[in-house]
Amino acid sequence: MKNSEIKELTTTEIVEKVDFEKSTLTRFKLNHAISPLENPLQIKVTRRNIARLVTELRHRQLTDK
Repeated sequence: MKNSEIKELTTTEIVEKVDFEKSTLTRFKLNHAISPLENPLQIKVTRRNIARLVTELRHRQLTDK
């Protein structure tokens, strides 16, 4: 997910995406612990997506004040 796509989302949509991405990351980690994923880079990409989303949330909190 690109930063330009994230900026177009509403705050509630970002919060929902963060929750979804965190659950996806947990699922990837558990599956990878049991048997290796076909593409372990999915874990890295998901972590970075979460970071991008949380950063945009924090940016909005700071600019609203």
